[in-house]
Amino acid sequence: MGKRVVKKTLANITNWPDHVVEGLRVLLKRGALDDSGQGFRITRSLPHGHVAAVLGTLRRLGLDRLIASRPSPQRRCIVAMICARVIDPRSELATVRGLRSETLSTSPARECALGELDEDDLYNAMDWLLHRQNAIEKKLASRHLQQGTLVLYDLTSTWYEGTTCPLARRGHSRDQKRGKLQIEFGLLCDMDGRPVAVEVFEGNTGDPTTVAAQVHKIRERFGLERVVIVGDRGMLTNARINEDLKEAEGLEWITALRGPAIRKLVEQGTIEVSLFDEMKLAEISSPDYPGERLIVCRNPYPAQDRARTREELLQATEKQLERIAQATHRKNRPLRGKKEIALRAGKVVNKYKVGKHFKIIITDDSFRYERKEAQIRNEAALDGFYVVRTSVPARIINSEQVVSTYKQLSVVERAFRCLKTVDLKVRPIYHRQEKRVRAHIFLCVLAYYVEWEMRRCLAPVLFDDEDRDIARQQRESVVDPAQRSPKAERKAASKRTEDGMPVHSFQTLLQDLATITWNQIQPAIPHSPPFSKITTPTPTQQKAFDLLQTTP
Repeated sequence: MGKRVVKKTLANITNWPDHVVEGLRVLLKRGALDDSGQGFRITRSLPHGHVAAVLGTLRRLGLDRLIASRPSPQRRCIVAMICARVIDPRSELATVRGLRSETLSTSPARECALGELDEDDLYNAMDWLLHRQNAIEKKLASRHLQQGTLVLYDLTSTWYEGTTCPLARRGHSRDQKRGKLQIEFGLLCDMDGRPVAVEVFEGNTGDPTTVAAQVHKIRERFGLERVVIVGDRGMLTNARINEDLKEAEGLEWITALRGPAIRKLVEQGTIEVSLFDEMKLAEISSPDYPGERLIVCRNPYPAQDRARTREELLQATEKQLERIAQATHRKNRPLRGKKEIALRAGKVVNKYKVGKHFKIIITDDSFRYERKEAQIRNEAALDGFYVVRTSVPARIINSEQVVSTYKQLSVVERAFRCLKTVDLKVRPIYHRQEKRVRAHIFLCVLAYYVEWEMRRCLAPVLFDDEDRDIARQQRESVVDPAQRSPKAERKAASKRTEDGMPVHSFQTLLQDLATITWNQIQPAIPHSPPFSKITTPTPTQQKAFDLLQTTP
């Protein structure tokens, strides 16, 4: 009985594919095909974690379905371009190179199932996107704006490389890029700074002239009858308020007065400057602004900074002017002639933007200057003052809330910094056709929509302040400068989160996530198909994916 061999069929391998049979043979040999023990080869490896984070957030937001309800080659291209703009902003020509199979540098093309494509495919997708812009913005507005909501609006410019685009004009460069044609675009955001709509204008367009288009967009396209527009003092001017806003029923505004208007109120006695030695905020009224509320604020911190800066600029201007005065007294080739002296003085007097504070006396053989001390004192008396102007009744929003709302325009400025500089790099613009310029800027705004959500979710592992409400409560007055919460201060000091993980900036976290790679693996078995494997995330990387509610 003990010598009898018992056989039992475990599986029938007759119909197995050859590579599976070969794999079983390898397994029976303890996983070694040869003496080296090499069982597979990694044939392709692509950075993937940052792509998974961006695409996971985009799909969780439903932005792909918001762009188009049905899948299409154009939608897949746009989604891949949005992802590429967040992780590695480059020109469209460089982007398409990174999406081709032969020159892949990251994994969006594989994740979006693009297949082979060229630059024409991307340009066609951009044209398709521009055609859908109005519908997309209307969906975003219905998602983030409601009746009676507050809408932030601001305008910026960026420079253009070339001369062929009709939108590119000579205009004011906010980027201090002299000699370049400019293109302007205005951004509509909700109160948290989330972008809702964008409109592109010619580079010589004045800020106030863009307001009417935004009012039409809000009222007609978005269907919002009751809304409060928040814009800065250069945007919502007195003329724009009277012509575009006052006659529109249900449309309110919050803005601020410019310097000359504030000075006029002081001269009229409407604003008692001495009272603000003990207070920081007071609401007043003026017959010059019937039916409106004026909230006067004084912040001593920028007042001190402004006084110091003015004195430095005055001294720098005096140094330049003194050189001209000395040139008129030198022994060799002294500076002579009223015209010649004036030309030289004109080059330096407004270099530091304080020429108005100097009295200059020029003769044929002399040059003298002196400060206008009384004028300087009058200007210094208003340092730190600003006046917020609104049509919103006090029963709806109190004085401190009005000031806090106006200061929220800083989130639009933050959006412009992300769009124009290190994050999304909307500038410079190279497209020759007007429609491509408009599509390029709209694509960047959609990328910022995704980045905004990612920053909000990832705040616990970023240097960003995740407890801004607590930080606001710490301030004695809404006029005081913004403060960071205790948690943000601890993160900044220790460079560690509360659970001991390293703190990142948004860009360094993307770089960290990029070390999660997608690997194509070829088993060393004849006729065996390849398979893929994702790098196991580190604890910090897994924390990021958990916060984003997605997976690698």
